[in-house]
Amino acid sequence: MIKRLLLIFLPLVLTFSYLNQGYAQRRKFNRRQILKNNKNIRNFRGRKNFFDKSRRYNYFGFSINALNYFGDITPRATIGSTDISFTKPAFGFHVGHRFGPRYTLLGGYTYGTLEGDDAISSAPDDIESRYRYVRNLSFRNQIHEWSIKAIFDLWANEGTYISRVRWTPYIFGGIAVFHHTPQAKVSEASDLPEAGQWVDLQPLGTEGQFAEIPGAGSTQFGKQYKSVQLALTPGIGARLRLNEVLDLSIETGMRYTFTDYLDDVSGNYVDDWVLTSDLARELADRSMELVSSDGAERDFETIDTFTGRQMVENPFTMETTEKIRGYGSTGLDNIRGNSQDFDVYLVTTIKVSYILGGSIRKAKFR
Repeated sequence: MIKRLLLIFLPLVLTFSYLNQGYAQRRKFNRRQILKNNKNIRNFRGRKNFFDKSRRYNYFGFSINALNYFGDITPRATIGSTDISFTKPAFGFHVGHRFGPRYTLLGGYTYGTLEGDDAISSAPDDIESRYRYVRNLSFRNQIHEWSIKAIFDLWANEGTYISRVRWTPYIFGGIAVFHHTPQAKVSEASDLPEAGQWVDLQPLGTEGQFAEIPGAGSTQFGKQYKSVQLALTPGIGARLRLNEVLDLSIETGMRYTFTDYLDDVSGNYVDDWVLTSDLARELADRSMELVSSDGAERDFETIDTFTGRQMVENPFTMETTEKIRGYGSTGLDNIRGNSQDFDVYLVTTIKVSYILGGSIRKAKFR
């Protein structure tokens, strides 16, 4: 009888013991798992929010711009001087790729003209600008600029283009490649066949870039500059959302170039007889012209009170030419421009951008 009872209850006891042991182990495992989960929760700092493909977008647009020039032909001999009367319009287009909540890469093209004129930006009775009035140089320069800029928004947009912020200020920076062609207008009173015409200055070598000295061959007094140059493009702006697919931006950015020849002016004067053409000689030194570029007669009575005249002799022909002292001939103090600072120009922009692939959602009514 006892053997039968053991045979019946012994499996039950063993089964219960096994189940109890398994429960204890599972309880111990669950406890360790809970402690681990609690530790993970305590250390959680938020999951990184990746700006996935669904939130990125491309856009393009057009702009109208204003260009201002900072260089040697300005009212003051300081790097920050400009003549706002020479603010010139420009136009451009751009394409952009939004690849982060704050980040955009923008490529663009801008075309416009820079101008400067000593006769307008200076006066013979102004002690700070009268020497530029005597110099009497002027120029225009047609700029073709291609740029790529990185834009950083101050307000982040974590969602798609539809939920982008209403407006945001931003900063940007990048690099530009530009082609420039400085020109000057030959005086109407000139005896040259180019009288009254705009001519390119770079091929003339007005500061002795292509000088020729009899008996010594060719030499170079000034630096021969290139028509294609680089510039850095820092700036600030603000962008306003007009609707789901249109943005309006206003920005201003400097163009810090690596050339001092946007105006074809940088170093010292050279003697007439080393220049290679009559046209180069006429446009290198315009201090003796009787009429300024705006058609006004020049005030030589005032000029002579603080400069004076001198005769410059060509040592090879013994011919002499009258010059205003300090202008139009080789000399350490005969400064035509400031070679210590590169030229700069400012681009102020209003642009409209359209988001590619976007659409305007229409309200639904019952």
